[in-house]
Amino acid sequence: MRRFVTAAAMAAGLALPALAEPTLETARGPLELDGAPQKLIVMDVAAVDTLQAMDVAITGMPDKINLSYVKTDGITPVGTLFEPNLETIAGIAPDLIIVGGRSAAKFDAVGQVGKAADMTIGPDLITEAKARITTYGTVFDKADKAAEMNATLDDKLAKLRAAAEGKGALLVMLTNGPKMSAYGKGSRFGWIHDATQMPEAATGLEVSGHGAAISPEFIAETNPDWIFVLDRGQAVAQDGQSAAETLATPLIEGTDAFKNQRIVYLPASEMYLGGGGYQALNKMLDTMTEALSK
Repeated sequence: MRRFVTAAAMAAGLALPALAEPTLETARGPLELDGAPQKLIVMDVAAVDTLQAMDVAITGMPDKINLSYVKTDGITPVGTLFEPNLETIAGIAPDLIIVGGRSAAKFDAVGQVGKAADMTIGPDLITEAKARITTYGTVFDKADKAAEMNATLDDKLAKLRAAAEGKGALLVMLTNGPKMSAYGKGSRFGWIHDATQMPEAATGLEVSGHGAAISPEFIAETNPDWIFVLDRGQAVAQDGQSAAETLATPLIEGTDAFKNQRIVYLPASEMYLGGGGYQALNKMLDTMTEALSK
């Protein structure tokens, strides 16, 4: 389109208007780009998820992303989320390198071999995920697709809240083998309280990336109406005690959530690895809506 406008203006002897280059809204502020990136390296799982849903071509990404729906054919492996292969990336000569989440710590390193953008999504997950969709749509000339994707999320969010209305208090927790932690509002997985608008069964929880350490005694005393569980071991394909095994104690089995069959095991990889990605978020919203609708 830009070439067509330029040619038409020249043929008519008109002065050419200044064409604004796209701006990428990042976690570190606006980033001016030299046109839409053609050779794109993506080191962030949520960004890979969303960009593939938007049909944006990715040139290179980490060689291990444990999400079954992520496409890898024709994409060059460029190391891992924690250890990007700078030599391979430099050889691609990318127009843009996207980092975020687990790979955000490598922002300065990858910035040595190409223009880098930190697209980390924070605790206000749905709001920030939608903002990422919008800015990707602007940069990659997919504005209509981005609007459609955000409308889908809004519709699913409305259905989730309708299903959750009046269903009682919720405890959001993670298991890591025999260890357990809980997440309240403002924490890494606290967005689930915002999404469902369900009150916290336990208030005043420590806000941290690892959550607040809890025990079966804590869960029994809190006695939540619902428990949403993330099994970290399952998310990272790690052998060991499953979430169901960890929760199989007399104290937890005495809670209202257990007795009423209201313990919900969330899609592990999508929640733990793909948090904020469009496809992962769709699956999360669908899972919670289905459980709360029964």
